[in-house]
Amino acid sequence: NYVSLAKKSISMSITTCLAAQFALETIQDVLFGTPMPHESYADLGIIDPDYVNIAVDGHEPFVGAALIKLAEREEVQKKAKEAGAKGLRIVGFIETGQELIQRFNSPVLVGIAGNWICQEYALATGAIDVFAADMNCALPSLPEYQKYGVKIIPVSRLVRFRGIIEALDYEPEKVEEIAKKLIEIAIENFKQRDKRAVRVEKKQKIVVGFSIEAIARLGVENLLEAIKKGDVKGIAALVSCTTLKNGPQDWNSVTIAKELVRRDILVISMGCGNAAMQVSGLTSLDAIEFAGEKLKVVCKALNIPPVLSFGTCTDVGRAAYLLRIVAEKLGVDIPDLPVVVTAPEYMEQKATIDAVFAIAYGLVTHVSPIPPITGSEKAVKFLTEEIERLTGGKILIEEDPIRAAEKLEEVILEKRKKLGI
Repeated sequence: NYVSLAKKSISMSITTCLAAQFALETIQDVLFGTPMPHESYADLGIIDPDYVNIAVDGHEPFVGAALIKLAEREEVQKKAKEAGAKGLRIVGFIETGQELIQRFNSPVLVGIAGNWICQEYALATGAIDVFAADMNCALPSLPEYQKYGVKIIPVSRLVRFRGIIEALDYEPEKVEEIAKKLIEIAIENFKQRDKRAVRVEKKQKIVVGFSIEAIARLGVENLLEAIKKGDVKGIAALVSCTTLKNGPQDWNSVTIAKELVRRDILVISMGCGNAAMQVSGLTSLDAIEFAGEKLKVVCKALNIPPVLSFGTCTDVGRAAYLLRIVAEKLGVDIPDLPVVVTAPEYMEQKATIDAVFAIAYGLVTHVSPIPPITGSEKAVKFLTEEIERLTGGKILIEEDPIRAAEKLEEVILEKRKKLGI
């Protein structure tokens, strides 16, 4: 019974996003601080061969946070300099990197290199000394890149690589000890490193840290007034992975985001798609020039980019809470809000959960590439049409990002019409 299965999936997605995800991010705020807007950098140019570089990759920031705290100590930097480096730095990758750059405005955290597809390119520079891999999204091909001098070290029991025996699995009570060991390995590895390591020149200044609390400080009332007046037509939550299945890396995500902001739709970005926004410059203040004329005025007034870097794929629960606040302020139900969701390069299992939750929450949700359910006409009809009567949300399938932006704008305009704004 596909309807029964779908309803059970909806129930589980609500539990995942509003219980597990929201609790997870709240606890991380307690541990490491609530994200607040600040500048950082993105792209491979953040990797400086003159420094000892430790890459943190995955979805759990606990080891990465410990590394930052230790790397800020003068004695650690002194040891790196004694080894011949200019110092020691932490380089963020995918969601671990996102969790860290949203919360830590530290000189030792140089930014985020990008999403999972860039891992091989980064290691091939020969400038990464340790690649600390925690849960999820470390490519199985990475051991082949040890020929460029990197030490690949799993820091989670969930991560193992072919031919790599050494691991420093995360244990809360031993995290500082683990971080110290990683730093020791990295400094020692720097001494042996091939000094022909490649320097990539391109890096992008970005603004990160737009949590609920940060948006509240900007003034939720200001944002709501802009929506009511039509200066901001609506909001699109871009929650996406990155994949090569439907085009070049990040092309779909970047294209749809540019089209949305051009149409005066504010974008809030999460997940690996957030890294796409960062590397492309859409989360920088310079990106205001990409925005439509009305959104451009709002962004300049609030001093924000047209794409707000909201965090990771596990920040969906946090985003849902933000929508609840907006709905309460406007006095309407969530499905009535001029808000849409887009996952233009979905791939991971968490993306499926997030998409099902978005539908359950009453939001029209664009996905690409086409999900592997087309063998069942009934299931397709249920998810793209019938479920709207149940929750107010539905799946929107469109593989052309420009056409997808047009359809999402149509949804937003229809919502505005019903609200009389």
